[in-house]
Amino acid sequence: MRYILFSAFLLMMSFSSSDKSAYRVFDKDGKISSYKKLLKEAGSADVIFFGELHNNAISHWLELELSKDLYQLKKEKLVLGAEMFESDGQNSLNEYLADKISEDDLKTKARTWPNYNTDYKPLVEFAKTSKIPFVASNVPRKYASMVYKHGMNCLDTLPTSAKAWIAPLPYKYDAELKCYKDIFKAAEGHGGQNLPMSQALKDATMSYFINKNFKAGQCFLHFNGAYHSNDFQGIIWYLKQLNPQLKILTISNVEQDNIEGLDKDNLNIADFIINIPSSMTKTY
Repeated sequence: MRYILFSAFLLMMSFSSSDKSAYRVFDKDGKISSYKKLLKEAGSADVIFFGELHNNAISHWLELELSKDLYQLKKEKLVLGAEMFESDGQNSLNEYLADKISEDDLKTKARTWPNYNTDYKPLVEFAKTSKIPFVASNVPRKYASMVYKHGMNCLDTLPTSAKAWIAPLPYKYDAELKCYKDIFKAAEGHGGQNLPMSQALKDATMSYFINKNFKAGQCFLHFNGAYHSNDFQGIIWYLKQLNPQLKILTISNVEQDNIEGLDKDNLNIADFIINIPSSMTKTY
């Protein structure tokens, strides 16, 4: 009998040691944490930034799971928002959530991303079923493109109706922020400062619409590419100037070959860092 129990124990241990994790959660200092701890901290935050990897299946799954779990904690006080919806598509998004237009109309009028069906539709459908707001926070892409081609001053020529979809002008731009220096460096100077300046317009606009739609007592969960909130910069830099009293929590997603610890470059980029195997399935 002892032999059978011992053999069963060894078999159990062998299965345990060979298990493969889909992700690991770390705090900003690289100490192992957990989804449970992340959820607890998120539940006490005003605004949560979920910095995703746009084509990563685990990122998108966790976005939906976090939305569901926060809804259980906050109910109607939960608000969702996303970089993937541009501000001038807000009316169409509202109409779809109210079941006034079809999904095809939403895709056309709100210019949804090509990976909408796999990656963002579940979030929109959850908001629709739960009857919670979903904020289209990003600047219309044509205006970011204008800045890239002609510089930020070109926005001054826009009609008042167009400026309603952009952060109030002139928006601040700090070329010394790491997030914009990294973009400039990665582009090897191509486009000059106009390239990071166009990204800054997105960050400024997202922060503007987050703050505009936030009410005291709410919990605002915002989805964006990790580079828009990493290092507590980007959108966060602008949001803190608009509303310094907000309690902000940041989550970033990274990919590593080894997920048992964080690489040096991934330390201190967010309050929580979700480490995902580089081999994880991509959604596109």
